[in-house]
Amino acid sequence: MAKFSGAITALVTPMHEDESVDYEGFRALVKRQLEGGIDGILPLGTTAETPTLTEDEEDEIIKIAFEEVRAFEKATGKKTYIILGAGSNCTRDAVRYCERAKKAGADAALVVTPYYNKPSQEGIFKHFEACSKVGVPIIVYNIQGRTGTNIATETLLKIAGLPNIAGVKEASGNINQMMDVIAIVKKAYPDFSVISGDDGLTLPLIAAGGDGIFSVVSNLTPDLITKLAHAALDGDLKTAQALHYRLLPFFKAAFVDGNPTSIKYALSVKKMMKPCVRLPLVEVKDSAKKVIENALKECNL
Repeated sequence: MAKFSGAITALVTPMHEDESVDYEGFRALVKRQLEGGIDGILPLGTTAETPTLTEDEEDEIIKIAFEEVRAFEKATGKKTYIILGAGSNCTRDAVRYCERAKKAGADAALVVTPYYNKPSQEGIFKHFEACSKVGVPIIVYNIQGRTGTNIATETLLKIAGLPNIAGVKEASGNINQMMDVIAIVKKAYPDFSVISGDDGLTLPLIAAGGDGIFSVVSNLTPDLITKLAHAALDGDLKTAQALHYRLLPFFKAAFVDGNPTSIKYALSVKKMMKPCVRLPLVEVKDSAKKVIENALKECNL
């Protein structure tokens, strides 16, 4: 099973004014990521507005992602991870999405803690146990702010002992918990990847022994986020710190009025796509636009 590290972009889903998916815009986005040197892409994550997509739309997004990555790999010889979002608060659906990821040839499936149901720790374990049986590598996604339930480190240790569990996207926002995961889970399973789900914690987590970042900001700056992650992983803290503090204002601005609304507006400022989102999301308010525009200038992006 591959060990995941470096910079992986949690891709947005470009849309038109009528809320239909802009597939050519998505293709262009994937191409920019590959040209920017990104280590991997994550279609169908939270940032992709996946809960509002139909399965037909998801299938087309998967098709485009694989076409572009495989063509790039053939042309350059550079391996790029494709990790497909496979989360649901229904375990049967999550298993089905993991099966879809396996059939497509994905390097891994990203499976979020079941949301809204607020299962017990044992329920969380059973959910991931069911997904692990599919046979595709699983990256656990822990984000209490969206799911309402945190995965306790003891539970994650138990999950890590299951077959096909490759790592965790840690987006709890709690650096102490992240360090506990490294100290306890990664110590027990050295090939278990601990990857940040927060751009602003990329450097701190890697410095503490983590492996990389699932980035939102890299939708705009794949080259800089990749350089930051690789510099930190290589122990070049001077370079990593310089990039971290250059980008810090935008790390904050990229979430100032929600996700992916804020990053989509930033992408629209740079003429990369329209800021359109699908209800219940709406475009960022005017005050947030100013924050995002100022951060882009301050960071020289």
